[in-house]
Amino acid sequence: MAGLGHARAIDRRRFLALAAAGGALGLSSAPSGAQQGAAPTASRKGAPVFVLNSLDGDVSVIDPADWTETKRIPTGKEPHHLYLTPDEKSVIVANAASDSLTFIDPRTAEVQRVVRDIRDPYHLRFSPDMKWFVTAANRLNHIDIYSWDGRDPKLVKRIPTGKTPSHLWIDTRSSTVWSSMQDSDELVMIDLATQTLLHRVKTGPLPADVFGTPDNRHLLVGLTGGDGVEVYDVADGKAPQLVQKIPTGKGAHAFRAAGDKRHVFVSNRVANTISKIDYTRFTAVDTFPAPAGPDCMDISADGALIMVGSRWAGKLTLIDVAQRKVVRQVKVGKSPHGVWTLDHAPRL
Repeated sequence: MAGLGHARAIDRRRFLALAAAGGALGLSSAPSGAQQGAAPTASRKGAPVFVLNSLDGDVSVIDPADWTETKRIPTGKEPHHLYLTPDEKSVIVANAASDSLTFIDPRTAEVQRVVRDIRDPYHLRFSPDMKWFVTAANRLNHIDIYSWDGRDPKLVKRIPTGKTPSHLWIDTRSSTVWSSMQDSDELVMIDLATQTLLHRVKTGPLPADVFGTPDNRHLLVGLTGGDGVEVYDVADGKAPQLVQKIPTGKGAHAFRAAGDKRHVFVSNRVANTISKIDYTRFTAVDTFPAPAGPDCMDISADGALIMVGSRWAGKLTLIDVAQRKVVRQVKVGKSPHGVWTLDHAPRL
């Protein structure tokens, strides 16, 4: 989800009041446990951490050994999300306002190539069977489905969706795409084999990220205009049916799996917290402080560290899971959005 300077990424009139409230709660500083110079519980070696600076049009590369920014990679206008290629040789940064994809080596942080003429790639995802590459055109109100030959995406179908497609999820069978419609408060369901929109259902206010359980039975939707997560029954290809709501905090927004096949984290951008959800019982089981508009995040491979973009402060925030507190913040660029590293916890 984009920040205050990104006019088309959200319904500004609905979100500005929420963002102002969130900024008042956490913009100026981290919670009392945070120290700008303090190291996380353990220093980390390995793949770099990437932070997309949406309003600067570049990527901060962070060395996890000492948590310093080593360089900035110019990409294109409005990089918001990124995704690993199926062969794990490239991480793709989607530059929404430049209609381009930047391929970066996830281990060396070197730019490999740029693919152009990809219309408004706001969010992106590969199908698990590696046949399909899907993008959500947040500004242009459509979803594009591409075939994937291992190197280049080839457009197969452009599907008009409604107002402001936001975040995507594809089931483990590579059969279905779900997408939130943030400005019409809807969830749509698309069949990959036929590239047709099958179902459209109403959601709560300003739906953002979506997360499917490993058994393909339920879909979680974060309500950035609300105070929690909706749970939908999506088993057997039927139209999504709302079955439960999980209170988490105001501005529930982005998900990231804990990697234990039971829990998922969700950032609450207005409440300035991150909630841990048990998706076998559909209940929030823990809460962590996360200052200044927490957005997208990644989880370290051992599950011990949450790395989250603090949008309103221009920082990468590091949260120790065991201690339940912020242990460090790293200055990055304007409106940090996507956060990703190759050394991450499993995605389910």
